[in-house]
Amino acid sequence: MSRQRGWTAEHIPDLSERVFVVTGANSGLGLATTRALSRRGAHVILAVRDETKGRETAARLTAEIPGARLDVRRIDLADLDSVRAFSDALHAEHTRLDVLVNNAGLMAPPRRTPSAQGHEVQFAVNHLGHFALTGLLLDLLEGGEDPRVVTVTSANHRLGRLFFDDLGGERRRYSPMGCYNRSKLANAAFGHQLQQRLTAAGSPVRSLLAHPGYTATNLQTSAPAGAVAFLFGRLLQPLAQSPDHGALPTLYAATAPDVRGGQFIGPDGLGELRGAPTTVRLAPRAADAESGRRLWELSEELTSVRFAIPAAG
Repeated sequence: MSRQRGWTAEHIPDLSERVFVVTGANSGLGLATTRALSRRGAHVILAVRDETKGRETAARLTAEIPGARLDVRRIDLADLDSVRAFSDALHAEHTRLDVLVNNAGLMAPPRRTPSAQGHEVQFAVNHLGHFALTGLLLDLLEGGEDPRVVTVTSANHRLGRLFFDDLGGERRRYSPMGCYNRSKLANAAFGHQLQQRLTAAGSPVRSLLAHPGYTATNLQTSAPAGAVAFLFGRLLQPLAQSPDHGALPTLYAATAPDVRGGQFIGPDGLGELRGAPTTVRLAPRAADAESGRRLWELSEELTSVRFAIPAAG
């Protein structure tokens, strides 16, 4: 296991010539990621569902970080039409993108909610929206400097199972945490499979995975209810780290010069709950080539987004 002992946001290199997109950038880990990138001079595009809140966040950051280069753009990852509109707007304004941080997430709403296209909303937001966004922005990333895609998953991906006969979760009985774990496994399998395909295509883009450990954000309190809310909102709260610390694995994956495509970065502490960035273990089912291929092909069907890179091997 490769450790980056003592690595903090102070180790982020100068980013004054680089362009980042961060989904879910107006709160929690996304806000912490955006703040750290801005402090090092990056041009950050805040990809947010609520544009008003996004502009309020950008104003606060600009007051905190004079000269911060921040743009706010609306995206609803639960609606693939919104994802396409975001991509179209970005293509109209930019000729390149250096780093895409697939950060936004939804955790364990108490009732099954369909996305705009009818898929279980956690799977839609956490996986399908980011899958489509990555595919639509890949040409901009191909023209970037040291381009990367960082997909934020969870240690819970190790608990997930993919049901290929019902990938979008329309037919099975709804389990809030079961669906969350499944979406996080999909994140992990996608990030791994993406790197295999980028390598096969000879692309300069690198795909990395990150997970924040257990971090005190509104992800655990805004959507869950009942036992899930009690577990994450109260019982485990003393173990939680701040968003600034939870964002470090993502920031390391997005900015450190020595990372390699395909690495999975998480905290180095007990149970990967907290700590400094380190390389952590990917669940075997997330690295399984056949499962990755099936997930990829079904995701292309569900999103109608096809990547301009061939299948690996």
